[in-house]
Amino acid sequence: MDATGGRPSDDSKLIRETQSASVTDGFHLVVDALKLNDIKWVFGVAGIPITDLARLLQAEGIRYIGFRHEQSAGNAAAVTGYLTRWPGVCLTVSAPGFLNGLVALANATTNGFPMILISGSSDRAIIDLQQGDYEELDQMNAAKPFTKASYRVDRPEDIGIGVARAIRAALSGRPGGVYLDLPAQVLSATLGAEVGRDSLVHVVDAAPRQIPSPESVSRAIDLLASAQRPLIVLGKGAAYAQADADIRSFVEETGIPFLPMSMAKGLLPDGHPQSAAAARSLVLGEADVVMLIGVRLNWLLEHGKPPRWSPQVKFIQLDSYTMEIDSNRPIAAPVVGDIGSAMAVFRSTLAPGRVRVPAAWTAAIAQRKQQNFERMAQRLNANPAPMDFSSAMRAIRDVLAHRPDVFVVNEGANTLDFGRDIIDIHEPRKRLDSGTWGVMGIGLGYAIGAAVTSGQSVVAVEGDSAFGFSGMELETICRYGLPIVVVVFNNGGIYRGDDVNRGGGSDPAPTVLMKDARYDRVIEAFGGKGYHAVDPKGLANALAEALASGKPAVINSVIDPAAGTESGHISNLNPKSRIASEQGKGKGAGE
Repeated sequence: MDATGGRPSDDSKLIRETQSASVTDGFHLVVDALKLNDIKWVFGVAGIPITDLARLLQAEGIRYIGFRHEQSAGNAAAVTGYLTRWPGVCLTVSAPGFLNGLVALANATTNGFPMILISGSSDRAIIDLQQGDYEELDQMNAAKPFTKASYRVDRPEDIGIGVARAIRAALSGRPGGVYLDLPAQVLSATLGAEVGRDSLVHVVDAAPRQIPSPESVSRAIDLLASAQRPLIVLGKGAAYAQADADIRSFVEETGIPFLPMSMAKGLLPDGHPQSAAAARSLVLGEADVVMLIGVRLNWLLEHGKPPRWSPQVKFIQLDSYTMEIDSNRPIAAPVVGDIGSAMAVFRSTLAPGRVRVPAAWTAAIAQRKQQNFERMAQRLNANPAPMDFSSAMRAIRDVLAHRPDVFVVNEGANTLDFGRDIIDIHEPRKRLDSGTWGVMGIGLGYAIGAAVTSGQSVVAVEGDSAFGFSGMELETICRYGLPIVVVVFNNGGIYRGDDVNRGGGSDPAPTVLMKDARYDRVIEAFGGKGYHAVDPKGLANALAEALASGKPAVINSVIDPAAGTESGHISNLNPKSRIASEQGKGKGAGE
């Protein structure tokens, strides 16, 4: 059976031990097109009709990483695109497998990660007449609402063009997800080898520089120079650009306080003196001029509107996508261009001393930071039994302080919030999390993608609920021997584990998971190392040992079931029912 429970494939009809010198087929053309365009990794789940494509990818030197679920494979491809600035590729079977991968593709599009989802599909003639083919689905049109572009290749001689168009679409402007549909008949179709070679396309300058107009840069600098309370907000678009030196130099040369969004942490170290992260509420509420670099005024910044923001604040927005400008608030100084080129222009245009930050503003920020540091220190230095989120995150932070090279993947509700605030990031693109959609389930896919593409160690800090979305990928991690340590914050529930059944029955409450679950024992079934930590010292020792080994590991970190608030820091987005508010007082989280 294939991975989706379908009929067995007839491999002997699809793959050839040696390729005729005069004939090729769709399978080989796909591989040749990907190799020609420097695709080094493909993530996927094998099955009809792409099993032999996976085999051939591997045989021809492209590293194929086989997953247990297409969504995780797609997440690995998406984060590969983010880290490498070249499309990550996910390969799936038809219909159900395609739909599983589509979730990751939509998430990549939303986050601006370049990714290509390649799926096999069934007979077009039967699909178009809806005659009931095996795994029948019009995949190309199903993908369109969730992607930058969606293509189908109907002739083997068009595979090269299809791959080239997918690469360009994924990388151009704001990066995103692209779908490429490959019907089974196209994969197995044959044509002359010379014709096939001539049909391949090497993509040249896939993401050309987009240099902003001098007028827009001068307008932005004039606005910064007039500011009394300026602020720079860095987004993951700034991290994606890999213009690290110019961004850091611009921030330091202007002296403007900066606020990093979660995946922009590390562009400048979290401990940098200009960081305003510990005074977030103050700077958002009182800044009069804000420069947005690779960040959108979406829900993560409360759309740039009062009461979080001052009604009088003026925005400078640097983005590669013109339609993003004025999407929520009027933008006084739009700068449209790729961030790398734009930051170079800003630095060359900015005269020394042109922007001066008033001492009263930096002093106010420093005072608020100190107050918040002291308040945070009280929580971090406490040692409750069992652990809470703060004490467990402190243990992880202290270990990772000595390993700035390690990637940190973070997802959950409270686990995400506390991780973002407590775990310091010292290098760019070393923090990977739920991003723009706030979606759960990215954890192990992102961890595998980061480990495969970088060869470096990864620590995935997971809420127990979030871990469940991709937990079977522990087998994938062990199968490939990847240096990934998964820390499961186990408080026995979604948000927390002490809720009750409002109806008084024996079933657990909707947000309650299995009490005393031992996630560490799951990885032991696959040959990895499991740890069970009940206090900060045990957690720190386990993490240090697991990282030093460079081998797959899971740490089951026991957290107080009563710790945590419902929906974490975004509980305002979770509407309360009357029964919850009247009957659940003192029972549910965050009430």
